[in-house]
Amino acid sequence: MYTEFEIVYSRIFQEIKMNLVWLAVFVFLGTYGLNLFYISVLYHRGLAHGAVKLKPWLRKFTVLSGNWVTGIDPKAWVCMHRRHHQFSDTTLDPHSPWNDGVFGLLRAQLDSYSRTLVGVSRKTPAFAEVVSDLDFKVHWLNRLKLWWIPYLVQAGIALAIGVFFHAWFVGVAYWLGMMSHPFQGWLVNSFAHKYGYQNFKNGDESRNNTLVALLVMGEGYQNNHHARPSSARFSVRWFEVDGGYVLCKFAQVLGWLEIPQKTAQ
Repeated sequence: MYTEFEIVYSRIFQEIKMNLVWLAVFVFLGTYGLNLFYISVLYHRGLAHGAVKLKPWLRKFTVLSGNWVTGIDPKAWVCMHRRHHQFSDTTLDPHSPWNDGVFGLLRAQLDSYSRTLVGVSRKTPAFAEVVSDLDFKVHWLNRLKLWWIPYLVQAGIALAIGVFFHAWFVGVAYWLGMMSHPFQGWLVNSFAHKYGYQNFKNGDESRNNTLVALLVMGEGYQNNHHARPSSARFSVRWFEVDGGYVLCKFAQVLGWLEIPQKTAQ
């Protein structure tokens, strides 16, 4: 027989545990969304294509903080992405499932990023010329080969969160959300260039993958994007939902960026 105290304590413990589970869910969604805001809005639509015009302070903040938040150098990311457009689904594409397979691409894209980072850092013409319009350098962490520090810092924050809440899974949720870009990128680069429908004939294998688009805020509409790379909106048809464009509109309301009329179509 349980005492009244034990019953009350058990109920309180179960309620706290359930609340922590929900907290972990919200922490993951929040950090996952923050990572996507950096990559999809700031890096991709902003720095890579100029589809949105970042306010000077936000552009500077993105360059300074992006590597710390995502673990990915903004200049190297832009270079690799532009080369992807330039050589889409050919043997020179830095990440195509037609070269490395859907699952092999998870490792191949990391190797391509490393080569791109080295190429941009050393100002190798094939890489440096692609981002010659960007007036900032590779982040100092990467120039000094300290690329691992952001991952260590994020792991430390995750550990602190887990200790503070006495729930390791809340910390894990934080780290997985913050460091989610390799997985997001793999979904887009593999499935959205292999499976899905096409609205445009672009001369490559880009596809519109609805599930990936929902998971990665519109980035799964690769066929649309490759047809109109300078457009801030990746959706074209009425049923296509581009969460990244919604973030752009929200950021515009806050005064963080501008969406030029010609790129809003």
